[in-house]
This record gives sequence, C-alpha cells and structure tokens, in this order.
Amino acid sequence: METQKSIPSLILFLLLLFTNSFALQIPKVHTREPCRRLVYYFHDIIYNGQNSKNATAAIVGAPAWANKTILAGQNHFGDLVVFDDPITLDNNLHSAPIGRAQGFYIYDKKDVFTAWLGFSFVFNSTDLKGSLNFAGADPLMNKTRDVSVIGGTGDFLMARGVATLMTDAFEGEVYFRLRVDVKLGMTNNI
Repeated sequence: METQKSIPSLILFLLLLFTNSFALQIPKVHTREPCRRLVYYFHDIIYNGQNSKNATAAIVGAPAWANKTILAGQNHFGDLVVFDDPITLDNNLHSAPIGRAQGFYIYDKKDVFTAWLGFSFVFNSTDLKGSLNFAGADPLMNKTRDVSVIGGTGDFLMARGVATLMTDAFEGEVYFRLRVDVKLGMTNNI
C-alpha cells in the first residue's frame, strides 16, 4: 500500500525534474562575426562641363527640367550618374589604385537627399583578383549607410555581406570620397 502512494509522488518528482532541466537551459546566442573585413576608399569626380580630363563620373540621365552637366536642383531627383572611380587603400586620391568602383547611382527621392546604388569593385592588384558587387539604398544625409554585398568573382566568389558607407570628404557637387567598410560572411581564402 505504501508503494502505491509513493508511485504518484515519484512520477510528480520526475516530471518536475524533467521540466526544470529544460527550463534552466539557456539557449546559446551566436553573434555573427565577419569572416573577412576590408576597408577601401573610392573617389568620385563628377563631370561638370569643365573637368573632362579628370572626371570619373557623368550624368547620363536627367529630368526634363535639368541638364547633363550640372546635377538637378534640390536633392538631384531624377539624375542617373554612371561612374568608373579609382579605389585606394587610403583616403588620398593620388595613391596607387588597387581597382575601380564601376556602376551607377540614381537620385530617387524628391523630398529627401538619397540615392540608390548598384556597383562593383573590380580589383586589378597583384594581391586581389576579381570583383565584389554591391546594391542598395543610400540615404546620403546619414553619417553611415549600409548596402548589401550581393556577390563576387575570383577571390570573392559568391561573397555575401554588408558594406558600410561613410562620406569621408566632398567638394561641392563635383567631388566626393566614400570610405567603404566591407564585412564579408564568406570563407574563401583571401
């Protein structure tokens, strides 16, 4: 009789022990660290009708009220700019380029100074070969902006990650320099 009374107590004890062991387990939170981090600068010199020898970007599309040598009025809405800018390891325009930033940006909002970017870093140095591809919105008034790394070739084959852009310098509407902090989540041997 005594054993019949102790069986429910034993079951209750085991049930409490079993549920507490699950309740006390704290799930592990995995923070994702980038597999590879790179910092580059690219230098954009927009053609303004007078600087064709050193221009690395040009307005190829503009709204009807604008022209293709001066960016459109407030927020440059409707301008489409293509570029072939040098990439350097430091912020000096005259440093040896390690590649080219090639692509376009579209000023896509009337009421906010912002653009949409699509570009590639095409590397031509002895250390790196291939390209990294980027796309995303660029709210220019923010100190830092993130765009997606959407692929790559060569040393960056199938790269994925994020690039944090920061306007490092600008001179009017003709020159700007971007610091690009690339964080890749790939395991290629670069």
